[in-house]
Amino acid sequence: MSSPPSQHDAFDQAHSTAPLKRAMSTRHLVMLSLGGAIGTGLFLGSGEVIAQTGPIGAIIAYILGGLIAYMVMLCLGELAVHMPESGSFGSYANQFIGPATGYMITWLYWLTWTATLGTEFTAAALLMQEWFPQVSVWLWTIIFAAIVFILNISSTRLFAESEFWLSLVKVITVICFIILGLLAIFGFIPFQGYESAPLFSNLTTQGWFPQGIFPIFATMLIVNFAFSGTELIGVAAGETEDPAKNVPKAINAAIWRLLIFFVGTIIVISALLPYQDAGLNANHSISSSPFVTVFSFIGIPHAEDIIRFVIITALLSAANSGLYAASRMMYSLSMKKQLPRLFSRLSQSGTPIIAIIVTMFGALPGLLSEQFAPETIFKNLLGIAAFTMVVVWMSICLSQFNFRRRWYKAGHTNAELKFVAPLFPIVPILGFIFCFITGISMATDKDMLPGFFGCLIFIAACYISYAVFYKPKKNQ
Repeated sequence: MSSPPSQHDAFDQAHSTAPLKRAMSTRHLVMLSLGGAIGTGLFLGSGEVIAQTGPIGAIIAYILGGLIAYMVMLCLGELAVHMPESGSFGSYANQFIGPATGYMITWLYWLTWTATLGTEFTAAALLMQEWFPQVSVWLWTIIFAAIVFILNISSTRLFAESEFWLSLVKVITVICFIILGLLAIFGFIPFQGYESAPLFSNLTTQGWFPQGIFPIFATMLIVNFAFSGTELIGVAAGETEDPAKNVPKAINAAIWRLLIFFVGTIIVISALLPYQDAGLNANHSISSSPFVTVFSFIGIPHAEDIIRFVIITALLSAANSGLYAASRMMYSLSMKKQLPRLFSRLSQSGTPIIAIIVTMFGALPGLLSEQFAPETIFKNLLGIAAFTMVVVWMSICLSQFNFRRRWYKAGHTNAELKFVAPLFPIVPILGFIFCFITGISMATDKDMLPGFFGCLIFIAACYISYAVFYKPKKNQ
């Protein structure tokens, strides 16, 4: 006996938003995901994590962060293959948690990347000012915003290609960093301050956990933010050729590459530098990242300039991905009639032009950095972006958990799914719990408390606005 059609709607229809063009391949998806993830979290945040937790603590933190990201991506993969949509998380939360939560998650993910745009443009502008101190930070912010805006409004295909090449620059840099670092560790090339190969003695010189166990958990927000961007695969599923084939391949490829890149980077930095020196220096100069120190000590000429260029490229790549993701959230809200139809208007090349323009205003906080302390703005925007990302990840795990339970209840089996997240229900439950703990850790950092409470207020405002404007009336 078959179930009523209404029970099957959530399962047996692929909800793809037709007007957006399916222009992305597996290589575009993988690089989009890597591009979103390899940015400030790796080039800048990694040193801070090592300085706070010690070498072994940092390695554990990044492995744990990678496993959390992998669990979340497995849940997302199952949902995205079955229902490839542009604006995926909000739609999944809408169907499998509740309409108000779906509305909130869509807006929260928009806020995640909009806040990130501010961090990326601010950081890139500060780096350019180190080269050109006479040029204002706000001017560089406008220039970078214009570049990213043009790449996004051109076409989905051109955006994907630009992101592929921007991401390739930093991927090659990270690979070179790990290879040269390992050569120095094993004594094949000289390293300043060492007569013989340092090997891995630095990892435990000050003990296994010189700062104790707690900092490992306290830094998990930074670590999880470093892996954020992997979920862009889900956003792009609605604009991907053959999602059933390309999305699972991209998820596996992206996660394992990120884990190798991140953990490999941490091992190299920790083995070659005393952990106390891994963080940014007293002047908080962004170019004093551990990448610069290691390349300089190996003897790479103009190491600081090279890494500054790479980090600027990385920041623009992350901003490029962020504007793409945030604009698709607005597009999705408009398609659900929760924003004016204007926001789902497409340009001739098939991009949501109004949504992109409005999202660009998220870069405005970067313009304030010349008048106010740029590091303070940077840290608060980073905290907001990290916390909102963790909440979105929690919603992905809960959506997949509820989806699978309904799937079984409707009489379906795993064999009918084109992609199955393994070890149900362990994977979504553990993913949710770890993300929850990570989010709460933000409250332990006094500097991030304003951002933490700001995010909670934003979430409450989303639920209230949904209840006031969009909640279906009982007589309907």
